[in-house]
Amino acid sequence: MAELIVALDYNDLGDVRSLLKTLGKSVGFYKVGLRLFTAHHKAAVEEVAASGAKVFLDLKFHDIPQTVALAVEESARLGVYSCSLHLTGGKEMLKQAAKAKGRMKLWGISVLTSLSAEDLAAAGMFRPDTLVPELARIGVASGIDGVVCSGEEAESLAAQTLRPQIIVPGVRPAGESAHDQKRVVTPGEAVARGADFIVVGRPVTGAKDPKAAAESIQEEILSAKRIRR
Repeated sequence: MAELIVALDYNDLGDVRSLLKTLGKSVGFYKVGLRLFTAHHKAAVEEVAASGAKVFLDLKFHDIPQTVALAVEESARLGVYSCSLHLTGGKEMLKQAAKAKGRMKLWGISVLTSLSAEDLAAAGMFRPDTLVPELARIGVASGIDGVVCSGEEAESLAAQTLRPQIIVPGVRPAGESAHDQKRVVTPGEAVARGADFIVVGRPVTGAKDPKAAAESIQEEILSAKRIRR
């Protein structure tokens, strides 16, 4: 079954503790991103891990191969379930990172969901529907476990011979604001298109009742999973 990952869009550990307590057992997987990790470093990871939940460390590494490999190695030592790096870093960077990951999952960022086809064209790059599958193939061949992509590209990855784990951010329940995201889908659409994990932040963390919001998304995931079967 596809799994919900709640993005901890905070810079205060007190807010993290409050949300973890509010959500309780309804959510078992959280994303620690750049803001929270920069503010509190490994204490942020330890706070989530202490609750018994899994951690996706989303720092999007992108540097020379040795630097990234060493950063991946340090991430693995934190005991997180997964960490992220950019697939555009090249084959050598990906291969060295894969050798350093140990038992941790390595998830490759394809094209950020805040970017549109027009944004990519302005930078002289391919459209997302062309670029993402190619980056995924390179990533999987280099030892990457999963690919982070928008729901618009998930279906093409699910059909690949060497299918990676598919992680879909930029997920918004119907009627929710897209905020700074440009390529968004609903939780049900993401699952129907092949997502193994969906990442949701503000629709949960900014809700009046975060637990009810998370449980509603979980129900939509389950319903879409039944239909997909």
